[in-house]
Amino acid sequence: MVAQAPAPAPAPAPAPAPARRPPGRPVRWTRPADWPREVLALAAYWVAGRVLMVGLIRSGRTEPAIEVHRTYHGWYQVLRTGTFPVGDVTWQYPPGAALPMLAPGLLPFLTYLQSFVLLALLADAAVQAALLAAGRGPGRSTWGAWGWALALPLLLGLPYGRYDLSATALAVGALLLFPARPRLGGALAGIGAMVKVWPALTLLGTPRGRTTRQTWTAAVLCALALLLVLAACFDHTLGFLHAQGGRGVEIESLGGSALQVARQLGWPGRVEQHYGSFEFLGPHVHLVARLSLLLTAAAFGWLLLWRVRARRWTAATPYDAALTAVLLFTVTSRVISPQYLVWLIGLAAVCLTVEDTTQRPVALLLLPVVGVTTVDYPLFFDSMQAGGWWPTAVILLRNGLLLAASLWSAARLWRATASPRPSAAADALAA
Repeated sequence: MVAQAPAPAPAPAPAPAPARRPPGRPVRWTRPADWPREVLALAAYWVAGRVLMVGLIRSGRTEPAIEVHRTYHGWYQVLRTGTFPVGDVTWQYPPGAALPMLAPGLLPFLTYLQSFVLLALLADAAVQAALLAAGRGPGRSTWGAWGWALALPLLLGLPYGRYDLSATALAVGALLLFPARPRLGGALAGIGAMVKVWPALTLLGTPRGRTTRQTWTAAVLCALALLLVLAACFDHTLGFLHAQGGRGVEIESLGGSALQVARQLGWPGRVEQHYGSFEFLGPHVHLVARLSLLLTAAAFGWLLLWRVRARRWTAATPYDAALTAVLLFTVTSRVISPQYLVWLIGLAAVCLTVEDTTQRPVALLLLPVVGVTTVDYPLFFDSMQAGGWWPTAVILLRNGLLLAASLWSAARLWRATASPRPSAAADALAA
């Protein structure tokens, strides 16, 4: 009997192909139903916060609304005649500030206050959309968009009653455009510098080489072009320089904090409205003002040294350098008005759009700075003019936190970009 060959073993069944996820549909921003959940949550919070801010200023009785009613609208009436308000010592802004003052006139069917708030709301929305777009992609984060949405309402209705929001929008736009469109980013920085000066500091951290040449050239050309246009359309274009030079020590500045303490200890100075703000008048105030200017010069010198010594650039370096620069110039200023925090919120939010930013803890520290600023203004502002330990403690806390944030920001920027890296041998020894 012939043995039959064993039947061949059955071939193993092929492994099932991995399930493939169907490609996601592209987000159609014109249809909110297609938005990701995070975007929906962000939009809901943004709308809720901005309804609160508009509601706080809508009555027209708050100080920010009164500022728009009286001061800004008064400047608007003067600017319409073809001249800057040269006889008004409260006009201390560069010529480009005429643009946000005149812009509400483009909406004649609304009151000046309504138009101003609407334009501020649109600038706020533009910043929010730009931060959200910048936070999507590899190495990016939506923390910047959340930071802007969460922090700005902490200032209550103030951002919509000052024109700092438009300057911040120009600075944020410039920073976000630097990597892909450096000329356009430089143009926005130049225009921003003509509106409020400080957006020029956004140019400090651009990478050396072609990007710096393009951005700085575009900024200078656009700033000069705007200056020439304004000089051709208005008289007394540079009249603001006289009023700016006459400013003293404002009660909310770092030097003002020292004078607040001195007043509690018997210093005979007083507080009066002077050059558009409440300033200290009395013995030795001019020395404090000079010291503030010297500190500002020292900060500028440190920034130039950092620019020369910096060796390592990342995607976050231009953003981090801008926040550091504006923090240093803010804390050494003779005037630290509450609206200055709008600048810092915007720049901190730009830093947070990049995952490897060095400024994340600084941005978090700015949140209590914003909160204490709101306690200072408007809650304690009247009592601060009169004097007392409680308002003095509040402003000392705010300025102490702001000083800590400035020094921390500078140290982290220097360590990440300019300090020498430890050698491999030192690393091995430390391990």
